[in-house]
Amino acid sequence: MARSRGVSVPSNTVLAAIDIGTNSIHMVVVNIQPELPAFTIITREKETVRLGDRDPKTGNLKADAIERSLGALRRCKEIATSLHAEAIVAVATSATREAPNGRAFIQRVKDELDLSIDLISGPEEARRIYLGVLSGMELDRQPHIVIDIGGGSTELILGDGQEPRTLSSTKIGAVRLTGEFVTTDPIDSTEYTALQGYVRGMLERPVEELQARLKPGETPRLVGTSGTIEALATMDAIEELGSTPTPLNGYHLSLKNLQKWVKKLRKSDYKERLDIPGMVERRAEIILAGATILQEAMSMLGTEELIVCERALREGVIVDWMLKRGLIEDKLCYQSSVRERSTLKIAKKYRVDLEYSERIADFALSLFDSTQGELHDWGDSERELLWAAAILHNCGIYISHSAHHKHSYYLIRNGELLGYTELEIELIANLARYHRKSAPKKKHDAYANLSSRDRQLVRQLSGLMRLAIALDRRQIGAIEKVRTRYKRDAKQLDLYLYPVDPNDPCELERWSLDYKKGVFEDEFGVKLFATLAAVER
Repeated sequence: MARSRGVSVPSNTVLAAIDIGTNSIHMVVVNIQPELPAFTIITREKETVRLGDRDPKTGNLKADAIERSLGALRRCKEIATSLHAEAIVAVATSATREAPNGRAFIQRVKDELDLSIDLISGPEEARRIYLGVLSGMELDRQPHIVIDIGGGSTELILGDGQEPRTLSSTKIGAVRLTGEFVTTDPIDSTEYTALQGYVRGMLERPVEELQARLKPGETPRLVGTSGTIEALATMDAIEELGSTPTPLNGYHLSLKNLQKWVKKLRKSDYKERLDIPGMVERRAEIILAGATILQEAMSMLGTEELIVCERALREGVIVDWMLKRGLIEDKLCYQSSVRERSTLKIAKKYRVDLEYSERIADFALSLFDSTQGELHDWGDSERELLWAAAILHNCGIYISHSAHHKHSYYLIRNGELLGYTELEIELIANLARYHRKSAPKKKHDAYANLSSRDRQLVRQLSGLMRLAIALDRRQIGAIEKVRTRYKRDAKQLDLYLYPVDPNDPCELERWSLDYKKGVFEDEFGVKLFATLAAVER
């Protein structure tokens, strides 16, 4: 398989994780203790930027929101640097994901701040939220529903401390719904009825899917995370207890009390909401929409209370970073192979011939490894993308054999692969798209929209994959292995093919290599020669 080789992480490594959300930018800076393994939070930072307040006509991120975000990210980077963070991992979610100029915003952050941002899908966001909760709560193998209400989306996750049973992300959030439904202050009954009905309609499917995965007799507990829920819990705690618990983690908020808060918020204007003890200024503008999402979700799920967890996406980003470096091998060990399992799940969904695809992947990785440092300098992360693309390259046949490489692109792009960023999914889809027929061309929009570096990756690795596919032209596993020898002065790559059957001349495989090698030769500037080698025993 394509697992990366383990990475040594020194004790007390400082890592910063930034969550660029629809409402706010959050950062957590932690001290990693790989020997435990665990992390200790050094500091948290938060700034409200309202990226989700997008242009209603174009859907673009507004210029002032972008400037606020750049300022917040600049300060986050300065703080992380002052604390000697060795790495900053930043992810962007709903608002950036959906905005037509979202990628331009990410590129501007890279150009001006030298800060790389990973754009992640809704299900991937849900997975990392689940990791964050697991880092702060023990679920004791009992079913728990995690709800995270953000500015632009709401995530629902069902899990018991092991692999999540469901991961969903729904386009309802406190900022989004306030902008779309709330124009009166206090909100009038017509607007509120429309808001409430829309929330219930949007939650219906994810709630049904989640409930379908509960086993007979199971009664899951509800865990709530992030700003809206923490704000409601803070207000409730002040009224019930006279103060805010420290930490807020573990506080119980009942549906009965929540319903009282929703009624109060419905009757209050902005100034009155702002006077509620525990209310934060920017939260007062959007709290009713967020509270309504929580109220409807709890009612539909049939839960009477939730438990607050202060860990969520940004802590999940930290856990994911540790997992990818092999630092966690106990209750979360299943997550370290999430990319592999997710890829195979998609392959199964689209009825991919796995025996054949795994042979292609093995050949592709063998060619990748043997030419690394000679023809290319791609590393482990790119190797993983090549493996996933090789496994899934033929999935488009599920739709139609005709132009199936184009169908493969679509299915991969929309298949909800987990463990990958949006860019990585785009790269996998492009690699699969170019496993046959024409070479990558700038007139193809999906390819043209990539950066020059990523276009080079697609050209080079798709060239390797074409050779791998040629090596199993008859799809019978006729060739056992392949070895390479690069002649630098002659700019020549020799392939030595070792057949399973010493009497098999593998003529079709050799013909196919000769037919498909053009893209590879053009990209790497070499001549390829394939020779049938004696079988090694």
